[in-house]
Amino acid sequence: MSQEHESAGCAAKPRPVILQSGEQVPAGANYIPSDPGNVLWGRLPSRDDLERHAVGEVAPGGDVVIDTVSHEGLLPDQGSDPVAYFGGHGVPEDQVLSDAVRIAASVPRDPAADGPHVVVGPIRVPGAHPGDLLAVTPTALTCRVPYGVISTRHARGVLAGSDDFDGNYGQFCHADEAAGTAWFHARLASGEPANGNDPNGPDPVIRFDMHPFLGITGVTPDSGERPSSIPPAAYGGNVDLRNLTVGSTLLLPVQVEGAGLYIGDPHFAQGNGEVSLTALEASLRATLHVEVVPAQRAKSLFGRTDLPFAFADGRLIPLGFGDTLDDALSQSVEHAIDMVSTMFSIDRKQTYLLLSAAVDFDVTQAVDIVKGAHGLIDLSMFRDCPAYDDVVRAIEALKGPAGREGDAR
Repeated sequence: MSQEHESAGCAAKPRPVILQSGEQVPAGANYIPSDPGNVLWGRLPSRDDLERHAVGEVAPGGDVVIDTVSHEGLLPDQGSDPVAYFGGHGVPEDQVLSDAVRIAASVPRDPAADGPHVVVGPIRVPGAHPGDLLAVTPTALTCRVPYGVISTRHARGVLAGSDDFDGNYGQFCHADEAAGTAWFHARLASGEPANGNDPNGPDPVIRFDMHPFLGITGVTPDSGERPSSIPPAAYGGNVDLRNLTVGSTLLLPVQVEGAGLYIGDPHFAQGNGEVSLTALEASLRATLHVEVVPAQRAKSLFGRTDLPFAFADGRLIPLGFGDTLDDALSQSVEHAIDMVSTMFSIDRKQTYLLLSAAVDFDVTQAVDIVKGAHGLIDLSMFRDCPAYDDVVRAIEALKGPAGREGDAR
């Protein structure tokens, strides 16, 4: 698209809002910026990090506002210079996040061993003990910038090894938070002008819906080593579950005293599977409500509590992980049976049959070393079960005042 067309297309639009570090933070908020001292790049926190250098604290029942930074534009194959990289796509320097620039310049990362993600944490949650569940509900996810990047690299996409699609390449995208859509200009496979018969006409636009969420939400593992940020595990981490939008609740098995919450890998949009390698990667400001479900209460409510699971849009979402998609799907199905049979006192074999007839299972992601699968179980199926109302109340209680909208009803 020509500069003239691009300028004409946005001439009437107001200048985009850029949420630089510390700007427009609500008065009195428990705020944690993505300063270099508050982040790890490519690694998750260890228990030693939580004991020696927690970057903040949020009490059960409390809220925290956290600025996250996308890794896109910071990586070595993009020049390790966000100002230059995004400038090459027409982004003015004052619309590049200053914390992204500082992270790229000063936070250590081993490209050969570490993941790509910028991770904020660990954040101490007083009163969270091993065996408890940490419930994390996003009550706001705000775009910090009006752009992002989709990419594939390092032979890590689903079609890695293919002559046609392997390689290191990406797509810069514009984002319109008010409209809830992202877009980019099309290139036609035929080699013909993308704008058809009029070489001076505007290029066609591919536009798709945004549904912002955090790819990484987790608790600190009981280890003295910092795990890679790439594979998900029982402690959560890089779960990449696209359903974790505003109003959802993710429950994580606490591994160490104080939980050690961390977040990262912000997305504007993602399809189930995340097949090329990344989603639409872009920086978000997250407001999270945090609750703790004590171990005994968690067991009586949900049964199995050794794996992450979520509630979103009236559905229970049991997660499964594995070296293969078959393994991940099997674990997700077993997880679903354990939870449904406990929550609603239904026979396990009958539950297995119900899942086959009435529940969709999907690929969460297929590109993060450890594969992910999840089920989408409509809780309204269980309205006539005696425990239904108690389950609904328990779910709603996890969301805090801002998020209680009868999600399971």
